[in-house]
Amino acid sequence: MRSVLMFALVLWGTFAFSQTYHTQDKKAIKYYDEAYQALNFNDFELAEIQFEKALARDADFLEAKYDLAQLFLFTKRSERAVTLLEEIEKKDIAFDISVSHTLGKLAQSEGDYDKASVHFNNVLKVGTPKQGMLSSARLGAASCSFAKNAIQNPVEFNPVNLGEAVNSATDEYFPALTADEETLLFTRLLESARSADGYDEDFYFCEWNGEGWGKAYNPGRPINSPLKEGAPTLSPDGKYIIFTACESYGNYGEGKKGYGSCDLFVSERHGKSWSRPRNMGRTINSPHWETQPSFASDGKTLYFIRGKRTQKGVNNSDIYVSELTSSGWSKAVPLPSNINSPESEESVFIHPDNQTLYFSSRGHVGMGDMDIYMSKKKRDGAWTDPVNLGYPINTHGQENSFHVSASGEYGLIASDREGGYGGLDLYSFELPEHIRPEKTTYLKGKITDAKTGKPLKAKFELINLETGDTVVQSYSDETNGRYLVVLPSSKEYALAADKTSYLFHSENFKLDSEENQTHFIKNIELQPIEAGSRVVLKNVFFDTDKFELKPASKQELDRLAKLLRANTSMRIEIGGHTDNQGNPSSNQVLSENRAKAVYSYLVNTGQVPMDQMTFKGYGQDSPIASNDTEEGRAQNRRTEFLVLD
Repeated sequence: MRSVLMFALVLWGTFAFSQTYHTQDKKAIKYYDEAYQALNFNDFELAEIQFEKALARDADFLEAKYDLAQLFLFTKRSERAVTLLEEIEKKDIAFDISVSHTLGKLAQSEGDYDKASVHFNNVLKVGTPKQGMLSSARLGAASCSFAKNAIQNPVEFNPVNLGEAVNSATDEYFPALTADEETLLFTRLLESARSADGYDEDFYFCEWNGEGWGKAYNPGRPINSPLKEGAPTLSPDGKYIIFTACESYGNYGEGKKGYGSCDLFVSERHGKSWSRPRNMGRTINSPHWETQPSFASDGKTLYFIRGKRTQKGVNNSDIYVSELTSSGWSKAVPLPSNINSPESEESVFIHPDNQTLYFSSRGHVGMGDMDIYMSKKKRDGAWTDPVNLGYPINTHGQENSFHVSASGEYGLIASDREGGYGGLDLYSFELPEHIRPEKTTYLKGKITDAKTGKPLKAKFELINLETGDTVVQSYSDETNGRYLVVLPSSKEYALAADKTSYLFHSENFKLDSEENQTHFIKNIELQPIEAGSRVVLKNVFFDTDKFELKPASKQELDRLAKLLRANTSMRIEIGGHTDNQGNPSSNQVLSENRAKAVYSYLVNTGQVPMDQMTFKGYGQDSPIASNDTEEGRAQNRRTEFLVLD
C-alpha cells in the first residue's frame, strides 16, 4: 500500500508500498492513481475529489479510504478522518496497524481514554515486531490506564494568575525565578514587522515589591535584539542568564555564526546592566539545536535540551548535561535512558536543591501528550525513575514551561485557561507535598573591603563539611559586591571568600530547617594583606580538650597554604586560643599544641616552608568575646593567624 503525504505522517508512522488493492474495480484504481498525481502537484482539493470518486465506485476500497483519511488529518479535519479510519478498523483490523494506532493517538489527544485503550490493544493483538509501533501502543495502553486512575485520584491544583503587572494580552511563558524569589524572568511573544512570521520573542523582568509583582519591563539590549530570544534560565543568584537564539542570530555581531540552527548564549549581570551575550561554545552547542537550559545552583552544572532529526525525519529531543571545569564547559552528555525516552523530552528544570529534576516528556507513562515529571538524584549520581506530577497538573494536552520556587512551596506554569489576560499567562500554584524538592534556604550578603567599604568582586565557595564537596562556587557582583547562594537545609557548611591582595575570610554554619528560616544574611569584609591583620580560621576543628586536627579542617588549611604560596614574602604567626573554662595552665598548653598542629600540618604536607610561619599559644588570655555565655566562649576557642610582615 502506498503512502500519502509522508511528511504529514511523522506522528503516525510510515507506510509501505504494495501493488495489491482491496478492489477489483479498474475505474476506482484509475481515480486512486489520479489522486496521487494531484498530490505530486500539491493539489489537495483535486486529490480529495479523486479519492472520493474511487470510494464512490467501491466503498470497500480500503487503500483509498485510508489515504483520504490521511489527507483529512493533514488538512486538520480529524473528525472526518476518524470516521474513515474506524470503518477500516471495523472492516479489517489487520489491514494496517497504523489505523488502530492513529485512532488510539487521536482518542488519547481528546482525553477519551476508554476508546484510546481499545485501539491501542487492537495494535497489540494484530501487530508484529517487524511492523513497529508495538512499543508505542504499549505505552499508549499503559498511559490510558494511568490516566483513568489519575483522574479518579486528582492532586491538589489551584493555579492563581500572577496578575496584569506580569501578564498581557499576548503570550507569556518559560518563567524563571531567582532563589530569593524577588526577580522573575519570562519570555513574551510580541508582534514584529521585521520577522518573517510576524512575531518576536523578548525577555521581560519583574521585581517583587513585598506585596506583589512590579510592572514587567524589557531590559533591552544587549540581551534582547531585533531577532527572537527565548527559553531562558537565570542562575539562582540572578547573576547569569542563559538562553536560546537561532540561525542568523550568530554571535551578536562578533562575526561568527552559531554551531547549529539554535544555540545557547550566556550573559552576565554587572549591577543593573548585562554583558554582551556570547555563544557557549562547541562542547555545549552542536550542529543540531540546543534550547531550554537550566543552570544549577552549584554554579557549574548546566542541563538543557538538544534536538535532533531521526532517520525517519522525526524531530526528537533529549536532556543533556555539561559541567564547568577549570578548562571550560565539558562535552555535554545525555542523561540516562530512564530519563531520556525514545520520544521527546523538553522543558528541563533542575531545582536549586541540585537534586530534583523536573522535565516534560511524551515518552513516559502519563496523561497523553507532553506531561511534567520529577526525578531525584541519588547519592551515587543515578536518577530515580520519573514520577508523573499527576492530574490535573497534567492533562491530555501539552504541559511544559514549568518552574519551581527555591522554597519548593509553589510552582509556576504557563496556561491559556479561561479568565486570563489573553493567550498564555503565567500562574502560580501550591505544590503538593509528594512532588516537592528537598528543603532549601539561601544565604546572601555583600563582600566589601574591610577598610574602605568598597564592593569587591571576590570568589566564594560553599563546602559541605560532611563530604568535603564544593557545593557552590561563584563570584560576587563587581559593582555592588552582592552574592546569593542556595543550599539544602539541615547541613553544615564552610563558607570561604578570597580575592587577590586580600586575606581570605571563612565561616562555618549549619542551616537548620527546623528554625523555619527562609534565608540567612552574611556580609563579609575582606582585609587587605598588611602587617597586623588577623584572620580567624573558623573551619579548623578539634575535639574537646584535644589537639589532633579533624579531617574537616583540611579544606581550610589548604586554602591558607595557597594564600602563603601566592604571597611568599608574607610571614604569619599561627595562634591558638581557649576560653576560660578549666585550668589556665592546661589551657595554655592546649592552645599551644593546637597552634603547633596547624603549623605541623602545613610544613609536613610540604605546602609551606618553615621560615614563613611561626606558632604560639595564648591560652585564655586574649578573648574576643565574653566568657559569660556559651556563644562567647565558642568564639574565644579559636585558631587564627596574624600577618607579621
